[in-house]
Amino acid sequence: MGGLSKLPNIGKTVEAQLIQVGINTTEKLKEIGAKEAWLKILEIDESACINRLMALEGAIQGVKKSMLSDEVKADLKDFYHQSK
Repeated sequence: MGGLSKLPNIGKTVEAQLIQVGINTTEKLKEIGAKEAWLKILEIDESACINRLMALEGAIQGVKKSMLSDEVKADLKDFYHQSK
């Protein structure tokens, strides 16, 4: 595997899923954004949950998902519920 698993919140499984959907670099993840990346993962893994969405955003911001701002968490929760 590559550098994606060096990002906060990204383990080997999520890294493998990102690569499977065509996101194989940190730059590509940042370019696509957490929401679009999560939607792509959802297409191959219907169990992709809110925690994975928040983990992706945390990875992009370089922080643990628990450190995301309340505003970002609320936005992601709204997006998640609209997407399900």
